[in-house]
Amino acid sequence: MHLSFWPSTTQPWSDVVAGVRHADATGWHAVYVADHFMGPDDFEHQPWREATAQLAALAALTDRIRLSSLVLSATFRHPAVVANWAVAVDQISDGRLTLGLGAGWQENEHQRYGLDLGTPGERRRRFVEYVGIVRGLLDGETVSSAGDWFAVEGAHCPSRPVQDHLPILIGAKGERMLGVVARHADEWNQWSTPESMRVAAENLARHCDEIGRDPASIHRSTQALVLVTDDRARAERFVERAGTRPAIAGPPSVFAEWVAGWADAGVDEVIVPDWSMGPVEGRPEVLDALRAAVTDLG
Repeated sequence: MHLSFWPSTTQPWSDVVAGVRHADATGWHAVYVADHFMGPDDFEHQPWREATAQLAALAALTDRIRLSSLVLSATFRHPAVVANWAVAVDQISDGRLTLGLGAGWQENEHQRYGLDLGTPGERRRRFVEYVGIVRGLLDGETVSSAGDWFAVEGAHCPSRPVQDHLPILIGAKGERMLGVVARHADEWNQWSTPESMRVAAENLARHCDEIGRDPASIHRSTQALVLVTDDRARAERFVERAGTRPAIAGPPSVFAEWVAGWADAGVDEVIVPDWSMGPVEGRPEVLDALRAAVTDLG
């Protein structure tokens, strides 16, 4: 099982770098950065740092850890711009980028910045156009496409990525978006419990069967909120306050139990947010404890 690290975008940049460098030095698989311009409604005035700038900087500040986004919204940047950016960051990182893409969902940032979000059906159809253009450009094709949302004519990326096939991760959980994952994704991500991931994986397998694709060819990653604590009452409060997001709270052994359940559901990679790890000085110990607990599973 791969373990990966997801630092909060709202914390000081020095804290992000400290956490990522520790993960880079201690064998974590990848680091992920969220793509938002602001928090949801109740938190929209918190500071947020733009995702593509962070990933470019982290590419130069790390040595071996993979880099990815959870996930770049198709509503924020033109697909040709994203493809050229991805090539540049893959070169800076010497071939360590996974390009995480999604259809977009957070209403307040679209309203504030005058960006069209659209209905769920429109988002899905726009995303299919989007990922098709990006994939073609990353693969060195000359792309011409006149769709409902994007038009390119004879477009190409003059530079090439270091990786022969730069992987695309798609963040998706809805039934129809899983069909898009089956057709276009190298990797798939969603928030989950082991139980909900098992159901979603079965749905994805059905979509893959319909188009003749081996579902095992799609790398699966997932995440939940994580709090490491020996205080049972605190753990219960944390899970209650997590709302609709899956949450793990307790000693590292509880996290390891979830990881074992995810592995049984076909997950290849578990991503750990740092949002509940406390001051940056104590995070190396938390990260090391989580990794050791999973390693002890054998």
